[in-house]
Amino acid sequence: MIGDRVKALRKEKNMSLSELAEQAGVAKSYVSSLERNLQQNPSIQFLDKIAPVLGVTVNTLLDPDDNQKDVDTDWVNLAKSAMESGISKEQFKEFIEFNKWRINKK
Repeated sequence: MIGDRVKALRKEKNMSLSELAEQAGVAKSYVSSLERNLQQNPSIQFLDKIAPVLGVTVNTLLDPDDNQKDVDTDWVNLAKSAMESGISKEQFKEFIEFNKWRINKK
């Protein structure tokens, strides 16, 4: 069940229910009811909020056998921060290319 997966992932990260709820911006009571399998059909929006905090994709929460590599939460937060600061995708790509060039020059 999805609640069992959420609970296991939360415990792997040594997070309390309160920490998960606060970082994801969701109600602690809802997370608790999900983990206790009282709530068994969470919305995609809810899963979209908790997945990055748990360091996984929504697909991983829905299908534990999904072989898709989990996204590192720090990378997700970095990308969000870049977007919020006004950096365009093109500028970000240019930076990556420049950095590759700089590394190859050494």
